[in-house]
Amino acid sequence: MALAGQATAATLTVRPGESIQAALDRAENGDVIEVQRARYRENLRIDKTITLRGIERPTVDGGGKDDTIRVIAPDVVIEGMIVANSGDNRYKQNAGIYVQPGAHRAKVQHCYLAYNLFGMWIEKADDVQVLHNNITGKRDYDSPRRGNGIQLYNTKGARIIGNQISFVRDALYIDVSHHAIFQKNNLHHSRYGTHYMNSYYNLWEDNDTWKNQAGLALMEVRDQTIRNNRAWNNIDHGIMLRTLQDAVVENNIVMGNKRGFFVYDVEFTKMLGNVVADNYTGVHLAGAARNTWDGNDFIQNRLQVKYVLTRDQQWGGPEGNYWSNYRGWDRDHDGRGDIPYEANDIVDRLSWRYPAVQMLLGSPAVQALRLVGQQFPVLRVPSVVEDHPRMLPRSTEWAKWRARVQKENPNVR
Repeated sequence: MALAGQATAATLTVRPGESIQAALDRAENGDVIEVQRARYRENLRIDKTITLRGIERPTVDGGGKDDTIRVIAPDVVIEGMIVANSGDNRYKQNAGIYVQPGAHRAKVQHCYLAYNLFGMWIEKADDVQVLHNNITGKRDYDSPRRGNGIQLYNTKGARIIGNQISFVRDALYIDVSHHAIFQKNNLHHSRYGTHYMNSYYNLWEDNDTWKNQAGLALMEVRDQTIRNNRAWNNIDHGIMLRTLQDAVVENNIVMGNKRGFFVYDVEFTKMLGNVVADNYTGVHLAGAARNTWDGNDFIQNRLQVKYVLTRDQQWGGPEGNYWSNYRGWDRDHDGRGDIPYEANDIVDRLSWRYPAVQMLLGSPAVQALRLVGQQFPVLRVPSVVEDHPRMLPRSTEWAKWRARVQKENPNVR
């Protein structure tokens, strides 16, 4: 039966001046439709299991109305196309490619999606693959009027890999979507690089997020693996972890942001081997406990940790964290400091409440105040404490990335 199905599959060719939709209507399940290079002003509905393949990248132009392409059938493949100019009705969620409920295993690869409200809207469709596409939004619209680059809602098993997404509201908007993989995506010039909510058992790996309002925002999620990513030169945070449990956050480079990590209501999470460098605030920590912070490098952040909890929190482990402003020593030459490191003291607290104090941080009076705070515990404030911090950074890559970040943003020092 399988051989018979293969034997009956046909390849249909659409030439300039012809209609792609007419070819879709003639096609049978399993057919391939090859579209030659031209501009086709159509709104397509794909209700059969077909492959729509562009030859030399033809353009499907939605004419500024509805979805440019709506995928209804399962196992549809769209490749090598320019998909442009959807409608801009946010209530109807107009998209360049709309994968509607039940259109499982859709694959979109090597396409350009340009000037659509939502690049792709994927809803209740499992095992979808979005591979190596370039997605840009309606960049002349204000951010609140734009749609998202890829909107993923109520799905399982998605593979979002190797995409370039920019000038949209949120590059990736993920809600109630589980067992997904997000790898090697470049997300920039948007509000959020990624906006995660209510999604479990996902892998976020080897992605770049830069020049967004905020880089990665993971909220109300659990069982995430977030590793080997780079978040740099974002206006606010590089990586936000909010209401997160049972996750691993490891070997990420977070550099040149206003806040490197924003961590709130996070539990049972491992923060391992991250480089947090040249941010205004390295880590903004609130409402987070029962986590492991070990093997991280905190390098030349203006404020290493902004700590707003009411009791000390102990960091460090077998590897130890490196703090570039640690002033201790290592007499036994074991690579670990002999006296504890405290991330914040009374002067730090004053500088949060009264930013003008920062102008005096190098003055003898302020240094005397630091010394008094150390000698008289009554003046001490709760802090992140590490008994034996690492004396040298673990990472050898941070300096290379710092040069790149400073080239992109000369104001970072």
